[in-house]
Amino acid sequence: MILVTGGAGYIGSHTVRELRSRGADVVVYDNLVTGHIEAVGSAPFVKGDIFDKELLVKTFAEYKVDSVVHFAAYSLVGESMSDPAKYYRNNVAGTLSLLDAMLEAGVKYLVFSSSAATYGDTGDGLITEDSPQRPTSVYGQTKLMMEQFMSDYDKAYGMRYVALRYFNAAGAHVSGEIGEAHKPESHLIPIILQAALGQRSHIGIFGDDYPTRDGTCIRDYIHITDLADAHIRALDYLKNGGKSTYYNLGNGEGFSVKEVIETARRVTGIDIPARVEGRRPGDPATLVASSEKIKRELGWKPRFDSLDEIVASAWKWHSTHPHGFEK
Repeated sequence: MILVTGGAGYIGSHTVRELRSRGADVVVYDNLVTGHIEAVGSAPFVKGDIFDKELLVKTFAEYKVDSVVHFAAYSLVGESMSDPAKYYRNNVAGTLSLLDAMLEAGVKYLVFSSSAATYGDTGDGLITEDSPQRPTSVYGQTKLMMEQFMSDYDKAYGMRYVALRYFNAAGAHVSGEIGEAHKPESHLIPIILQAALGQRSHIGIFGDDYPTRDGTCIRDYIHITDLADAHIRALDYLKNGGKSTYYNLGNGEGFSVKEVIETARRVTGIDIPARVEGRRPGDPATLVASSEKIKRELGWKPRFDSLDEIVASAWKWHSTHPHGFEK
């Protein structure tokens, strides 16, 4: 049995759906502070906090859990800069609580939702797993600290892990039944689509004076189902005797904010208004992944590798669920 923390959230719920479609036994563990019970579907669900070590240990025993996929964390870069205490408390201390519960229960395998934010601003080249990790945001710093915890727990206690450093998760399930629903929304593609739906007056572009081809930040977008597939491959790798490691997850191609807006205009057929605003603290100019390591070692390959496909799947969800999971 696999326990998925944060399994009612955006990435977690898509991973749960993908796991179950492949016959895996899954239990979702989520406090529903940012997650949605509607996204869980028919998977067994435990409402709980990762600080509740007693409930975690009880859940591990009740469901005979042998592995964990860990998504439970706050993830807003801007908020992490204005309220670092919230991020260190939840992301760092919360992960320590989870690791201690796993240790007590004898659960040895962990796949962890890390982030490209651990690298910070590395310049224009493709980021590899060996690129320096110098986070420019508190959020990125918390993810780096969480990776360090796992490395130390592996060395001391033999708890094996895979840290997946992903770039910009985007898109929605091909069925259109689940997708991205955050309050407040902070990710570029859903914000653009909210503007397309008339829920925002315009899309704000945070700075157009970066050292990039059109002055706006460049990011690597990866479809949510491709992310889910990587988590499953990482779990299989660990259970087949693989050693602890880390992988980048991205498409290997970067798109600027202006290019994403143009793609959304093309996909939706709507002339989405955009306005340049001031830079946002903690935003690197360029983040593009080299995913050669996971392709080579785990055979992973993105199926949804065009930005048009990614945006189209997101539009299918947002246009039919304009208020997310709310009725």
